[in-house]
Amino acid sequence: MTEQPDVVLSDLELDAVTELVNLGVSRAATNLARMVQEEVILTVPKVALMSRHDAIRTLGERESQSLVAVHQVFEGEITGRALLIFPEERSLELVRAVVGSELSIEELIELEQEALAETGNIILNSCLATIANALESNLKISLPEVLRGESSRFFSLEPPPSAGTTVMFIYINFAMQRRDINGYLAMMMDMPSLAALQTLVRALIRRTGVASGS
Repeated sequence: MTEQPDVVLSDLELDAVTELVNLGVSRAATNLARMVQEEVILTVPKVALMSRHDAIRTLGERESQSLVAVHQVFEGEITGRALLIFPEERSLELVRAVVGSELSIEELIELEQEALAETGNIILNSCLATIANALESNLKISLPEVLRGESSRFFSLEPPPSAGTTVMFIYINFAMQRRDINGYLAMMMDMPSLAALQTLVRALIRRTGVASGS
């Protein structure tokens, strides 16, 4: 049974959040392209708010194999945890794009942890900083940490945030030359933080008059 998130955003508010995420992901693509010296296209088909339980179920239905995630804690007016999640079998392909395709599989595995952390840091920081700037809010972001396991582990980490968390779940398509890598971006926030986000988004809509960044 699908659970309702603690705070429900209106269609206009969700459109505004989706546009902010798109702006953040576009910035991440630019930064990542500099790193891999190759054009990177990141697209965000959909942003959805769901309960922690439904996030675990949704990710588990999409990905039956082991996963790897980079996560960072963010603190400020909104506090929570951001995760960049990939199927583990695709993680080496991403590492190969970052460190070079000429390396052996043994060398790739040796560099995997560091390369994933750096890549996740670029993408998560770009998204979080873009969103915070647009909302005229400040965020303190922790160093990245790489985790492996099933979806339930990623959404059951120790606080912050608290157990009653709502998850902003985002499916991301990565396109690089000769590479097709799919991933997920999730931001977990408790009810007070989601309510604070809603307040900030409403203020943004009042300032701009529209739900887009254009």
